[in-house]
Amino acid sequence: MAQDTQGQAFRLPVFQGILPVDRSGLGRDVLAGFTLAALAIPGTMGYTKIIGTPVITGLYTILIPMSLFAIFGSSRHLSVGADSATAAVVAAGLAGMAARGSNEWLALCSLLALLAAVFMFAARVLRLGFLADFLSRTVLTGFLTGVGVQVALLEVSGLLGLQRTSNEPLTEIVHDLRLIGEANPYAVCVSLAVLAVILGGKRISDKIPGGLIAVVAAIGVSWAMDLGAHLETLGEVPSGLPMLALPHVEWSWVLIQKLLPIAFACFVVILAQSAATSRAYAAKYNDRFDENVDMVGLGMANLGAGLSGTFIVNGSPTNTAMVDSGGGRSQVSQLTASGIVLVVLLFLTGPLAHLPTAVLSAIVFLVAVKMIDVKGMRRIFVEARAEFWVALLTAATVVVIGVEQGIILAMVLSLLDHVRRGYRGTNAIIAADKRKKGWQTVPLGEPQHIAPGLLIYLFGHSLYYANAAQFAEEVLRLAKGKAQPPLAWLCVEAAAIGDVDFSAAAMLRDTCTLLKQQGIRLVLANVSPLVRDQFDRYGITEALGVDAIYGSVHAVVAAYERQSAGSAGSAGATTGETGGGPPA
Repeated sequence: MAQDTQGQAFRLPVFQGILPVDRSGLGRDVLAGFTLAALAIPGTMGYTKIIGTPVITGLYTILIPMSLFAIFGSSRHLSVGADSATAAVVAAGLAGMAARGSNEWLALCSLLALLAAVFMFAARVLRLGFLADFLSRTVLTGFLTGVGVQVALLEVSGLLGLQRTSNEPLTEIVHDLRLIGEANPYAVCVSLAVLAVILGGKRISDKIPGGLIAVVAAIGVSWAMDLGAHLETLGEVPSGLPMLALPHVEWSWVLIQKLLPIAFACFVVILAQSAATSRAYAAKYNDRFDENVDMVGLGMANLGAGLSGTFIVNGSPTNTAMVDSGGGRSQVSQLTASGIVLVVLLFLTGPLAHLPTAVLSAIVFLVAVKMIDVKGMRRIFVEARAEFWVALLTAATVVVIGVEQGIILAMVLSLLDHVRRGYRGTNAIIAADKRKKGWQTVPLGEPQHIAPGLLIYLFGHSLYYANAAQFAEEVLRLAKGKAQPPLAWLCVEAAAIGDVDFSAAAMLRDTCTLLKQQGIRLVLANVSPLVRDQFDRYGITEALGVDAIYGSVHAVVAAYERQSAGSAGSAGATTGETGGGPPA
């Protein structure tokens, strides 16, 4: 895999998901592409019901966007296309901005894809691939579960053949229950038949394209029995290829300002979900992938989506699993699926006119139910009770308030969880282990001198404003110990300190002064070159003394023992002020 080096930061490597070509597995990849097309075609048509665009736009997501990621992405496994999570974010965000299903609505969906591409490219330039790590698995599980509940509730009206009246899931399900007596029996029968075919096929084998079988059978039955006279069907579906053009909207800064929060929410979902999926399959097959290169691929895919008149695309865990179960091990599978969709668009759109919309509602309903990760939520509840409530709160926010607010809450909760875990560490004391004739770590509440008058304090984090008070409090508490002989040197084992900010530097200088007033010398061990430069800049080196920074704990112990031996019979207070260790 091509790596960024100085002077190559903006180079766009291509075909990383294909090269080198495994000739022995090429046939297997092509067959997996046929499997992907068979399962994804009805699925993507179903996603158009979530987002509210013409059914043909679902096929467009497989044509150009999937091919572009195959060319520009780095993952050999990630399948990019329509996704229920981002579709739900867009549908919720655009509510009220245009008539759902209108040309203006579709244009706004395409514009959002372009804005998501801009975010992707900007993130690549700034190398922000690491941001995917800041959405914890806990809140991501809660978020996707909430999206699944929301989408499933909204599809009940389609299963019953009722008209949807709201994009609010709780409002809509109450409306559906009130009018359940007016449900269309033809739509109910079609929905149940589709659910039976898909679930039955899955029980037999995951490789059976239950969705495709249901779609083909429903088209045949609808045509033969003229079901269009009794329930809603798709109607005429245009054939041919999409036109490449900018979305037809009245461009204005006001419009962009309204769309930016929605596009950013989609960007976060795409970044987190795609990176998590790529990472999982790269680990499974010991492949390498680059999150920053994948952002270029995802940006190109969304650029293609916006210009070809369709909606935002995302790394799809479902489609990726389809390819994997079919034996696909490279992006050749995705290119094959794109080729099959090309044939469908050119020659096979006519029969889609007879497809009952209840079929797509049933397919989407099953996809949504699969997103409700009951097993994952139960595991979080058992293993990390506090994190379960965070996940549940995220899911409830998505269902009750909205998807956009849910992803913002997910980000905030993830960052708060990171800060909660990281800023106050469980620090320790390094003490002598007489039984093993070595060293051991003991709790701060049981301070032990590693040598008479020498205490080693292990601080396990970078020093910054949030934990500076903890550092000072623990060091000064240790300095007040009643051990005999009295404490002369206090050493901070600083291997884990990777950075020191302005507030922490001021605290260090003050702590050094307070210890000197007590006759205790503060020294440090294992200071990295970067932190040593910061100490020099902040004046900490001068406050400590140039000979107070050592390369290891061993060097500190040796220096202390030499000084103790050389100053035998002298007052312990002098020891803290003179110091005799060699410079690091």
